[in-house]
Amino acid sequence: MKTQKKYPAKYSFEFFPPRTPEAAGKLQMAQERLAKFNPDFFSVTFGAGGTTRDRTMETVLDIREKTGIEGVPHISCIGYGTDHIKEILNTYKEKDIKSLVVLRGDMPSGTAGMGPLRYANELVEFIRKEYGDYFHIEVAAYPEVHPQAPSVKHDLQNFKRKVDAGADTAITQYFYNAEAYFRFIDDCEKLGIDIPIVPGVMPIINCTQLVRFSEACGAEIPRFILKRLRDFGDDRVSIREFGIDVTTQLAETLLEGGAPGMHIYTLNQPEASEAILKNLGIDKNRNAKEAKPKAAKAG
Repeated sequence: MKTQKKYPAKYSFEFFPPRTPEAAGKLQMAQERLAKFNPDFFSVTFGAGGTTRDRTMETVLDIREKTGIEGVPHISCIGYGTDHIKEILNTYKEKDIKSLVVLRGDMPSGTAGMGPLRYANELVEFIRKEYGDYFHIEVAAYPEVHPQAPSVKHDLQNFKRKVDAGADTAITQYFYNAEAYFRFIDDCEKLGIDIPIVPGVMPIINCTQLVRFSEACGAEIPRFILKRLRDFGDDRVSIREFGIDVTTQLAETLLEGGAPGMHIYTLNQPEASEAILKNLGIDKNRNAKEAKPKAAKAG
């Protein structure tokens, strides 16, 4: 098993736009607390068919204004015409937003067609054609294979198309099996893919939620994790502590194996993300390049 080519470490967090004033207050608190770790960026999701389009932009701009950290919006192409996509991108450019997470997106209910751009590689190609190198483009990768892909080979070729279309870097779907990530990196290198592929990590804070998310995105939950979580029942403290230990150990293995940083799916809750970074020896106001992993062991 190879380790990935060395790149400067990147650390980032993902949020979703708030839907209520109370949720907005919680997100504000989360971004302020996590900004103290000096991440490279905060990404903000874009709902199915762009259902949170306006809130995505508002959240990105709010992050930049209140924390000084770069906000990176997600953008998808499903259900949109190219004129509509250009409208969104022109607005981002006017607001001096220079990075994007480019995705295919999920088909929202009630939508008649996919639109002229059907896949993420087509959206990447469109952005490069219309805007050149103005935007830094992040794309998604799936170490455990995209749930709709018919085979591993097919999924790898889809990922390569995104890279060949002009992607700069990639963020993976979350996973709990480090071997899946390292094998994915090996497979990418054999195809000549040479961009940083940052692993996505999601803290475990709720068993029911984890199972629901994982079924939807195709992420495998190792049997020992699922059995422990179910044994804890409604003991939220034990679930949180176990989840932090497991995710810390995963992150340590990934970083020591050469992963170029880490992208944390926060679910708009800062506590577990803070604990994981501290366990890794990444303190507030950290320098990511000098961080030394030091993990707690899963009990």
